[in-house]
Amino acid sequence: MKDKLTEHSIRLFEKKGFKETSIQDIVDSIGVTKGTFYYYFSSKEELLMDINLGYINYLLEKQIEILADNRSCKEKLFEIVYLLIGNIKTQGYAAKIFFREMKNLNEERLALIVPKRDEFRLNVEKILIDGMEKGEFRGNLNAHIVTFGILGASNWSYQWFNPNGDSTDREVAEIFVEMILEGIQAN
Repeated sequence: MKDKLTEHSIRLFEKKGFKETSIQDIVDSIGVTKGTFYYYFSSKEELLMDINLGYINYLLEKQIEILADNRSCKEKLFEIVYLLIGNIKTQGYAAKIFFREMKNLNEERLALIVPKRDEFRLNVEKILIDGMEKGEFRGNLNAHIVTFGILGASNWSYQWFNPNGDSTDREVAEIFVEMILEGIQAN
């Protein structure tokens, strides 16, 4: 039941927004009582926190698997971009909630999310720095800014990318990484 509440909440938050969605809307969408909601969540904000933690923990887990693999920095970069774009098919609405509704979490809850988000970003930055040191990428890059560019492009794709459209998630990831590497790849 907790998963069902979460799943319906994600759809409602994506459609109506966090603030505009009431607990009553959530329970009405699956035909249960508010008591059922409060059995699993103390508040709507706790539910939002649960959604956001689930999203970022999943991404970090997959990213750590990629980092542990013995691949080139270029290949690791591709796999992370592909992870973010490929994830849209299964967690696109959760991504929208994560980026759009994080502002509705209090400081205490944000303190649990923001370091994880930053860890993901810093792991990408480390790939760039390693690639610069190994000669895979130009040595004069501003890895910090390039990281924000890569994540900005990849993370924003949840707004426009249609997993059932003309291009597959892998094709989009290949286009993104080719575009990025043409600008940062060593000669």
